[in-house]
Amino acid sequence: MVSKKKPSQQARRRDGAERPGKPTVKRGKRQEKSKTAAAGAESKPRAKAPTEANAMSSRSGGGTKPMAEPKIEPQPKPKPKTTGVGRSAKAPGAGRAMAAGRVKGLGSDEIAEIFRRFHDIEPEPKGELEHTDPYTLLVAVVLSAQATDAGVNKATRLLFRLADTPAKMVALGEERVRDAIKTIGLYRNKARNVIALSEKLIAEYEGRVPQDRDALETLPGVGRKTANVVMNVAFGQPTMAVDTHVFRVANRIGLSRGQMPLAVEDDLVRLIPPEYGVPAHHWLILHGRYLCKARKPECYRCPIRDLCRFEPKTVHA
Repeated sequence: MVSKKKPSQQARRRDGAERPGKPTVKRGKRQEKSKTAAAGAESKPRAKAPTEANAMSSRSGGGTKPMAEPKIEPQPKPKPKTTGVGRSAKAPGAGRAMAAGRVKGLGSDEIAEIFRRFHDIEPEPKGELEHTDPYTLLVAVVLSAQATDAGVNKATRLLFRLADTPAKMVALGEERVRDAIKTIGLYRNKARNVIALSEKLIAEYEGRVPQDRDALETLPGVGRKTANVVMNVAFGQPTMAVDTHVFRVANRIGLSRGQMPLAVEDDLVRLIPPEYGVPAHHWLILHGRYLCKARKPECYRCPIRDLCRFEPKTVHA
């Protein structure tokens, strides 16, 4: 018995098309869904980025869960390049490297030799602020904040002709003080402080400047640096006023590694030989102002260049 060969699927489709009266075979729902999904997957463009896929899903209203945004890790900042021993390429000549403790400090014999040379050059150094007594010195130092000594001297020549005592200053009044010193920075606030400290000297110290640093620091406009200057210059005490010049020079040459003025002050008071304690801060200020300058130190004419730890040293003007 010969078995009949079943017609292929293609032949059945052809026969159905040729015989319209014969009903076509209905496909199952599962098969139709799978074909529809496959066709949709082929026609749907592939998402280029997670954000684009999320936007398409929200517009179509489908149930597809939006893809999470990729997490971007922060990149560490590159460290600045250095030039020389502990010097930053962004700030040549700065003393920050010494503050970080990357340059060897000076020995006691070297420190003594540095100040012996300073003494030989200028045995009796003087400050550059003009004054006649502790009170006028106090006022001049208060006015010198964020101002040059030359600018302060120009203003105080007129001011001290009008008032050179606490009582006269209070009688002069804040407005006239302000007019006299208006050529220097922050003159409004400084005029207010001059009147206020003069009133306090009259009320609590009989019009005299106290010979005590803690008491000085209670006066309006007076901080530790100002108090140290008054104690040193007016009363001959071995205090160390750390301004920008002293801070820079101490860190550069190897006297200190302090990163804050108070730390530098403590180092200098501890390390400087007692016989140089009073004039030492004048020497350091003058050295920083005229030789060991911030941007380009003049190492080629420095009297302590063989002892100084600063590198690289300048060799010409």
